[in-house]
Amino acid sequence: MKIFVTGVKGQLGHDVVNELEKRGHQAVGVDVEEMDVTDEAAVRDVITRAAPDAVIHCAAYTAVDAAEDQEDLCRQVNALGTRYVASVCRDLDCRLMYISTDYVFNGQGTRPWEPDDERQPLNVYGQTKYEGELAVEELKKYFIVRIAWVFGVNGKNFIKTMLNLGQTKDSLTVVDDQIGSPTYTLDLARLLVDMIETDRYGRYHATNAGLCSWYEFACEIFRQAGMKVKVSPVSSDQYPAKAKRPSNSRMDQRKLRENGFEPLPPWQDALGRYLKEIGAGKG
Repeated sequence: MKIFVTGVKGQLGHDVVNELEKRGHQAVGVDVEEMDVTDEAAVRDVITRAAPDAVIHCAAYTAVDAAEDQEDLCRQVNALGTRYVASVCRDLDCRLMYISTDYVFNGQGTRPWEPDDERQPLNVYGQTKYEGELAVEELKKYFIVRIAWVFGVNGKNFIKTMLNLGQTKDSLTVVDDQIGSPTYTLDLARLLVDMIETDRYGRYHATNAGLCSWYEFACEIFRQAGMKVKVSPVSSDQYPAKAKRPSNSRMDQRKLRENGFEPLPPWQDALGRYLKEIGAGKG
């Protein structure tokens, strides 16, 4: 298959292209320099010329706090940009996979979010990703894959932040009232390619297995990295941020198994492999 991937310089897009090529697919990866998703004519021209069998749309505006002040730009990228991509996919009759987020839900409660739950975004970023989902759902051949707490080799992430802070601080405070599943882009890329090779369309949730708080995640990062850093739990209201964060990012993944896809391994295992990959593990 010939598969077009947006956001190729990001954590996920980078690994998706590598996974596609490993399996013998022809991957066409672009980032903003090759195709600005906010430019409708450019999106139509670049994707049409590539003539792919499928598009995996990873490109997004993901600066959650900055989005509160840059709502127009965030919407242009996440909502309008996705609509432009979806429109070309419709005309080319190719399948589209849209990478979305748990932020489309209201983040309350303790029950894991199911793929078809009502969407009630709690910040600008979540609202624009929801609007992107609506554009994709106008197609027949679509996957919406919601992810959370992502880490990979490319770009910034929580693990890199903790490791950097641990170099200069012997104690840290981290919030313990937000629950989710850390997710390794290498594992996620494998699953996304498994999915795009099929026609089992619809909404899915995809994260590594297991749950933790950010506090528990930080503790495990330092434990596996062999760093002596004291981590203390604090509540979210002691750590104010411009954008409201979900306290519940639990994601139900039964639909993956029901459709024959292999779920991702436990996040602790993924963390260990990731630390080794970036040269920060004990061994």
